[in-house]
Amino acid sequence: MPLTDLSLAADFHHGIGVGSARSVISSEDAAERLTLAIAEHSASQSWFEQHDGPTLVVAAAIYTSWLSLLASYAYVPWWITAPLAGYVVQWHFSLQHEAIHSMRGLPRWLRRALVWPPLGIWFPFELYCRSHSQHHRNNHLTYPGEDTESYYHEEEDWEDYGDLWRWLLIVNQTFLGRLFLGPLLRTPRLFIKEVGKMAAGDTANAGIWARHFVGLALMLLLVTKVFDISVVQYLVVFVYPGLVFGMMRGFTEHRWGERPGERTAVVESNWVFGLLFLWNNLHVVHHVFPTLPWWKVPRVWRQHRERIQAHNGGFVFRGYGEIARRWLVTPNFIPIHPPSRTSGNSE
Repeated sequence: MPLTDLSLAADFHHGIGVGSARSVISSEDAAERLTLAIAEHSASQSWFEQHDGPTLVVAAAIYTSWLSLLASYAYVPWWITAPLAGYVVQWHFSLQHEAIHSMRGLPRWLRRALVWPPLGIWFPFELYCRSHSQHHRNNHLTYPGEDTESYYHEEEDWEDYGDLWRWLLIVNQTFLGRLFLGPLLRTPRLFIKEVGKMAAGDTANAGIWARHFVGLALMLLLVTKVFDISVVQYLVVFVYPGLVFGMMRGFTEHRWGERPGERTAVVESNWVFGLLFLWNNLHVVHHVFPTLPWWKVPRVWRQHRERIQAHNGGFVFRGYGEIARRWLVTPNFIPIHPPSRTSGNSE
């Protein structure tokens, strides 16, 4: 059995079965059937798939598109370039996510080298890799301080916030607010946290930031000197729209639920957004089988929809249009986390 199959089996039994007594797929028999089905998919893959051919094609498309948009910047109106550039920058972030979990057909050094260029500027890949791995402790999903990607806050912290900050956080829970205010709230938090650590004498991440800034300087040298695009223009036309697309995907990706499986959503969408996110919009499939290559995720969802939907309690949306209609200017939840438990797990 390939390495990915063993990982998938372990992911399923240790992730999907946790606290899922009410779930159709909580039984050992159902778990075994689904695990064997995924293993069969992996075992039948072609040489092209075994060597991550689909992902390499995507990587080539991303960098080619990025360079083409830079080259055409002076000739194309900004309002046409911005959504295309944002798509490509977010697509690259999706590729980085894939490198963390999958791409096992490539050597580790090549996986990292393929996604290391900081097209999105703000988040060093090495830090993203570390924090995202912590996020994948499914029993701790949504818990502030435990889940690195949680939008929730402890009640005692919430009470200490000023009125303006609480209002901004609630606005950030609307779809419109998350898209356009979210990038401005999220990115400074990383820098404030990292500067605070270094000011306190914690230089554990100094090497990561040094490498990131070297790569960033080289990339911005290319952008400004070769393509004559200013740093501000790149931030406004490429980086910010990319963050907007990322905010859309993550808007209702997780919510509090009694069982860990109920905390992760599925957003069914078309190929435009599916390819953009490398099908990470079918997010519960990813959390159940995190090493599953992106091009196999839709098939697993289609073939095992009922079992997986039972696992996540029907936390499923028909598309981003449905999400926008429900929460365009209405908060999807007030981001105060229910009382924490010692383990963060549902018993």
